[in-house]
Amino acid sequence: MIFAAFLKALGQLGDRAFRKVLLLGIGLSVGLLAALYGAIFLLIGWLVPDSVTLPWIGELRWVDEFLSGASLVLMLVLSVFLMVPVASAFTGLFLDDVAEAVEARHYPHLPKVPPVPVLDQIRDGLGFFAVVVGVNLVALVLYFMVGPFAPLLFWAVNGFLLGREYFQMAAMRRLGRKGAVALRKRHGLTVFAAGLLMAVPLSLPLVNLVIPILGAAVFTHLVQRLAPQGAA
Repeated sequence: MIFAAFLKALGQLGDRAFRKVLLLGIGLSVGLLAALYGAIFLLIGWLVPDSVTLPWIGELRWVDEFLSGASLVLMLVLSVFLMVPVASAFTGLFLDDVAEAVEARHYPHLPKVPPVPVLDQIRDGLGFFAVVVGVNLVALVLYFMVGPFAPLLFWAVNGFLLGREYFQMAAMRRLGRKGAVALRKRHGLTVFAAGLLMAVPLSLPLVNLVIPILGAAVFTHLVQRLAPQGAA
């Protein structure tokens, strides 16, 4: 069921509606990473002097250049963690557009639903963003404690969070908040597995740029598969 939904979502990436949202999502991701890198670069330039003099070694003039290069490497590493909150922000901003495109192609019999108000989208997106950041900050301590199993913990935690939120927001469009929560609880294992399938490739640079839009499409398909008679 999950892989069938994934293949359908993958086959729709070339749609015009998908391309628009994909470009917006990539712009959001790149903009966030660039802003953070720029902040780190400026902080290094402010805190680190152009040269440092050490006993018995003398003057070192390459310290700031070294740290600037190291900050770029650090950003590549951090991008793995940053893509999770980016994906969470994506749900509030773009999921409704992706869901409409999926339904127009695969479920044309469904009646139209009124668009989610922008303020509600922003509120829900910011709320989930805060939860994801908070949980991952707490889990950061555990990542160091579990050593080589840290990636498994990272995927499990964020697979649960992303699956829960993506499924619930996709289901809310047609079932309402209470109906979405009830459906998610009935199919918790499937929702977690789909979230895990989304969390793992979020760890891969460049690949992770297309995962939020694929996730939104996959969970739209899952809602239609799991709802008793389709989420009409």
